[in-house]
Amino acid sequence: MLLLLLLLLLLLVLLLLLLPPLAVLRQQQSQGPRWSWLAGLQHRVAWEVLCWAAAWQQRRLEQSSLHVGQSQRQTLRGCLKEAQGPRCPLTGSTDMTTFRNHLPLTKASQAQEEESGERLLPPTSNQHHGEASLQATLLGLAALNKAYPEVLAPGGMACVTPTSPWPHPLPWPCHALSQVTHPGSKAPGALLLEALRSPGLRALEARTAVELLDIFLGLEANGEKLAEAIAAGNPGAPLPRRAAELREALEQGPRGLALRLWPKMQVAVTLDAGGQAEAVAALGALWCQGLAFFSPAYAASGGVMGLNLWPEQPHGVYVLTPGAPLIELLPVKEGDREEAAATILLAEAQKGKEYELVLTDHASLTRLGQTLSVRGEDMREDVFFEALGRAVVQWPGAKLLDHGCVESSILDSSGGSAPHYEVFVALRGLRNLSEENRDKLDHCLQEVSPCYKSLRFRGSVGPARVHLVGQGAFRELREALAACPSSCFPPEMPRVLRHRHLARLLQSRVLS
Repeated sequence: MLLLLLLLLLLLVLLLLLLPPLAVLRQQQSQGPRWSWLAGLQHRVAWEVLCWAAAWQQRRLEQSSLHVGQSQRQTLRGCLKEAQGPRCPLTGSTDMTTFRNHLPLTKASQAQEEESGERLLPPTSNQHHGEASLQATLLGLAALNKAYPEVLAPGGMACVTPTSPWPHPLPWPCHALSQVTHPGSKAPGALLLEALRSPGLRALEARTAVELLDIFLGLEANGEKLAEAIAAGNPGAPLPRRAAELREALEQGPRGLALRLWPKMQVAVTLDAGGQAEAVAALGALWCQGLAFFSPAYAASGGVMGLNLWPEQPHGVYVLTPGAPLIELLPVKEGDREEAAATILLAEAQKGKEYELVLTDHASLTRLGQTLSVRGEDMREDVFFEALGRAVVQWPGAKLLDHGCVESSILDSSGGSAPHYEVFVALRGLRNLSEENRDKLDHCLQEVSPCYKSLRFRGSVGPARVHLVGQGAFRELREALAACPSSCFPPEMPRVLRHRHLARLLQSRVLS
């Protein structure tokens, strides 16, 4: 029976291979009903193929989750097998205790970060490959279709960044299910222009939320040029009405712009890669107000960590994968974290408990935690972000777009004073920060971290210094990150910067 199904699937795929791509069929629909019928057939068969593959991946995910301990041991063996060089002393060992003893959880020093940035590594792929990434794409598309049935109809989605948010490239014919634009070699401006010419879009795609934010900021800055390009249209097909709609939509300001441009729009699809919270919040409050957000997966430099099977949830909910990268859980202590805390595996997690994620990637076999620590206080990223959020609320009219933190030693900015945090923020609605407003961040940090408050009281740590940077500063930072030979997909937005040249890039863009 299984063989018969496989043969039927092969025949369907071969039939589709003989047909022109769906985009070509759409362009030729005006030539007669035959082309329209072929386009509909291609779409229906492609969808059946995707549903079959998604069901298969669902069963594989369930099996690996039922035997999560065994799956993680296999992942550890894979990490040790693929790692190379002196940083991998445990090749062949699968004992977790031995593994942890020889590879303790550490925070990379600045010297280590600089060394890794300068070491010439082979260029990485633009997309994660592997079981988890394929599961994320197939199951994510199936879940998206269930929550928003019209999104995957022909011409329903457009991607406005050169790389799509789906972690794994879809095999043809599934690749052409609903796309108006096809990511690849096209520049973001060309992709945006194609999307603007399609008022019936129901979903907008971008690799990450920070890149979608860049798109909307660029749309505001270059709106007139885009309107002129739309008005010119293709030879013999001018679109003056659509150009007028774009101008009118931009004149009404950023709030709700997406729905004014695309009235049928339902959801924005981006890949959650860490450091995206500010962008999602800004987009949801302004340009994409009224739209849902969906991320098919949570990804990191080592691969896909979690799958999102619930698009209807207002905030991303992810199921952790037992495959690569190897995931350990570090229990979060009340107050400040104890240095002696030990990690546990997924099977040992307790319901209702809070954990930090510890990742091990086969590329470097380094178990890292990202924190701010100038006097051993280990300020976690989420704790710092909570304090920053409290402070921004007290800055009249300000909307946080982006931020980055640096320990003063990296910029050599202590100048004889106590070590402190250097904080760079990009804001909308506020052109200058008073000293009173800058001081509010330090007060908020003391509220969320008793250890930081104690160090400030003793004078061991100086007050946090806040700098407002110009528009485009963080876009330049992401471009600098992407240009590194060891850059990963997706380009995570690091909130704690340890490379001196990256910190100085932000420092050079300070307005006040």
